[in-house]
Amino acid sequence: MSARLDLWEEKSETFRFHELTISHVHEGSGQNLLCIHGFPTAGFDFDPMWSGLIEDFNCVAPDLIGLGNSSKPDQPLPVSLQADMLEALCMNLGWTKAHILAHDVGDTISQELLARGPKSKIKWKSCIFLNGGLFPETHQPILIQKLLISPLGKWIAKLSSEKTFRASMNRIFSPNYPPSEDFLSDNWGLLVQNQGRTALPRLVRYMKERKQNRERWVGILQTTSVSITLINGSLDPISGSHAAAHYKDLVPNPRVVHLDDLGHYPHVENPEIILKEIKKFHIEIRS
Repeated sequence: MSARLDLWEEKSETFRFHELTISHVHEGSGQNLLCIHGFPTAGFDFDPMWSGLIEDFNCVAPDLIGLGNSSKPDQPLPVSLQADMLEALCMNLGWTKAHILAHDVGDTISQELLARGPKSKIKWKSCIFLNGGLFPETHQPILIQKLLISPLGKWIAKLSSEKTFRASMNRIFSPNYPPSEDFLSDNWGLLVQNQGRTALPRLVRYMKERKQNRERWVGILQTTSVSITLINGSLDPISGSHAAAHYKDLVPNPRVVHLDDLGHYPHVENPEIILKEIKKFHIEIRS
């Protein structure tokens, strides 16, 4: 465990949701910002720009169910359950309204939260999407994701190793900003603790849910009155420039930031530029 992860975990708190323990870090002041990480990592992804975020926002970064230091139960883990948990967490913090910053499967969960409209327990004021599968037709999963969602998924998860994890991460990061040794070792440790590998096939079913819920989840991008933007690392093989182009085709009056030298984890690869774009967006929507 790196010193940074050690400090992050020292700050973490827990919240009980349906007999599950949800680990999260809550710091800062200002308007509320819910930070939703991606698969298969954890809320610690936001650490590289955390100090900058909490200067302007009252932030919470939870570990999703089945990942990080949150519970990894032997049960279905649909997007709707994750969305329910995030609403409950915000309510537990006393929030009635908040902004969203999301990445990867966090984008999908955010689409579900936005699609709930007036039925949502939280009033969502804005949403920033980092690289993620907003559209099932443009999502290009890597091999390990395809294997995990296949009938062989349970065995693939058991056989997965730190070597395969590192290879997958190196493939989706920009070659200009490869993952650090600490990022790889810390996230592998978070992934495998508490038999975390067994949850992977259940978690990755979000890819099927995207197809099943396409009309609802893509439709909200086209009709929402909530301010939204996409910050996209163009070199991402999963949801890079091809996904950003599709976003511009389908979303009315799209706001897209193209970052030509970044990959799937732009906020880890170059946290300074992502933090700058986040703050720029919030200045624009407040003006």
